Amino acid sequence: MNVKEIKEMISLMNENNLLELEIEKDDMRIKLKKASSHGQDVVPAPVYIERQPIAEHQLQSQESARKELPASNKLEIKSLMVGTFYRAPSPEAPAFVEVNQEITPGQVICIIEAMKLMNEIKSEVKGKILEILVDNAEPVEFGQPLFLIEPH
Repeated sequence: MNVKEIKEMISLMNENNLLELEIEKDDMRIKLKKASSHGQDVVPAPVYIERQPIAEHQLQSQESARKELPASNKLEIKSLMVGTFYRAPSPEAPAFVEVNQEITPGQVICIIEAMKLMNEIKSEVKGKILEILVDNAEPVEFGQPLFLIEPH
């Protein structure tokens, strides 16, 4: 992520009257928050930009933990960002997934709109959708569970 992209995020925050924005993508986490002075106008100011590299051994241990789960366990697929959850690519299109549907890694299971950008959320596991935990067009928070999956 470069300075130009961060400035664009700040502009989008101003245009949409957002007070705080946090995005985590790949090995980078960015949190922007508007500062306020008691009773004065709110001025956009990035609080911090923090890189959180994920060690290779952490990724391997997460993957092996997933593989070791018995099929009877439930796995949550969580939101990777703050935004609006959409079950389908457009209002008239069918939903990406339904309850009891089998899913595969890389399959698009929903969209989260953040700052007017549509972000496809893809499954990282093979399994069956047990429950959809969010209603269509509902706002979601970072880390909020979206789906319950029975991994295979």
